[in-house]
Amino acid sequence: MILLQFLSAVLLLSPFVRVARATALTTAIAANERVCFYADVDKAGEKIGFYFAVQAGGSFDIDFDVVDPNDKVLLDGQRERSGDYVFTANTVGEYSFCFENDMSTLTEKLVDFDIMVESEPRREPPAKVGQVADHTSALEESIFRLSNMMMNIKRTQRHFHTRERRGFSLVTSTQNRLFWYCVIESLGVIGMAVLQVYILQTFFTKTGRRYKV
Repeated sequence: MILLQFLSAVLLLSPFVRVARATALTTAIAANERVCFYADVDKAGEKIGFYFAVQAGGSFDIDFDVVDPNDKVLLDGQRERSGDYVFTANTVGEYSFCFENDMSTLTEKLVDFDIMVESEPRREPPAKVGQVADHTSALEESIFRLSNMMMNIKRTQRHFHTRERRGFSLVTSTQNRLFWYCVIESLGVIGMAVLQVYILQTFFTKTGRRYKV
């Protein structure tokens, strides 16, 4: 019976729960390249969430900017490693989110980003008769609280995911450097051995009689 009441309350509150349109992507940005992504806002007052983090490449930094439909720069930054922003869209239209890797001449950057457009209607639900109506406001508050907790968990997961990717990239880079250092060191040892053999051979050849014992 309690389960049926809970499901009924959720169905009653479903029109009032915030609706979100999200896009989570990972893209590779080559050196001296500018890449832009776009999100449409259907009505003024919607919330836009923008998150990004450089997962691999160079010093893990990137330039970015966010521009509204009137070509007004809302957010920008240079050599940023990550960012998490929420702002209100006051203009209906297409918003652009651009990344630029002009500080690198050779290094490619791997960027993980998320663009979320959400609306949060605050209309009051109609009054209902019975126990469900008595607990509607409390249940609604619990749903929003759970939603906020899920968002916090999602941010924490992003943070640890970014740390893991950066640590893996650092380990891979260090491993490659150690490999090539070992290769160069081995070639140097082999070269020194060949040179020593050649010098010793010159001591006992006819061209080097004055060195004979």
